[in-house]
Amino acid sequence: MLSYSEWSDRQDSAAVTVDGHDLEVAYYDDGEGDPVIFLHGIPTNSYLWRNVIGSIAEERRVIVPDMLGYGNSSMRDEFDRSIRAQEEMLAALIAALDLGTVSLVGHDLGGGVALRYAVHNPDAVERLVLSNAVAYDSWPVQTITELGLPETVEDQSVGEVQEMLDGMFRQTLTADPDEAFLEGMKTPWNSEEGLTSLVRAAIATNTNHTTEIDPADITAETLLLWGADDEFQPIESAQRLQDDIDNASLTGLDDATHWVMEDRPEAYREELAAFLVG
Repeated sequence: MLSYSEWSDRQDSAAVTVDGHDLEVAYYDDGEGDPVIFLHGIPTNSYLWRNVIGSIAEERRVIVPDMLGYGNSSMRDEFDRSIRAQEEMLAALIAALDLGTVSLVGHDLGGGVALRYAVHNPDAVERLVLSNAVAYDSWPVQTITELGLPETVEDQSVGEVQEMLDGMFRQTLTADPDEAFLEGMKTPWNSEEGLTSLVRAAIATNTNHTTEIDPADITAETLLLWGADDEFQPIESAQRLQDDIDNASLTGLDDATHWVMEDRPEAYREELAAFLVG
């Protein structure tokens, strides 16, 4: 399994323009065939998917970007990091890589980005997977709201935020976490620039960006692959999405919290591969 530094070394980069800003998107790219894009949430990065993509890349091309302001993508303090802006990034990345029709897999905030893109581009999304995704008015959760207070940059040190993130992951995973996972999730924020970018990402969470869309407009075949024990985005939200999206199915994985792909990696891979590659 790749370490975070090895993952970073294998990333490519694409230039995109969002809201008039010229930015760089770092992304991991593997396999050939019809493209599948994996979208992470807050406060994670593309390394979240390291245990998931292998079997998919055997049959399809997988593209795993770092969101703007996250991971190894542009992180400077002058652009919007909201779901709306990340959707614009996604559209620009798809155009830059000349991908055409894609399948999307989104977790947390990345699920909200996938929701918006699938609503606005129904003919351009083949299949859609949402895992413990933000939707409707189910977010932001209290932890992210507090992290997004402007004074966090001044009142907390980089080390204190690293400790907070470490504690959050350890407390919410169902088993002892993989130390490589913890390193990968924390490393991008381990600087003053990283801390500021994380706070800006938290500030940018805007419930309007999911309440203003109607999931009923999604036409892609949809799998709601959910950690059933999630306190952040409970499975009731997935049930509501299932009711609203035609041709949507729900699979809840027991003994899995918000970080479902870490809690139940084998089961998650199996369900995902069955849906995306048959």
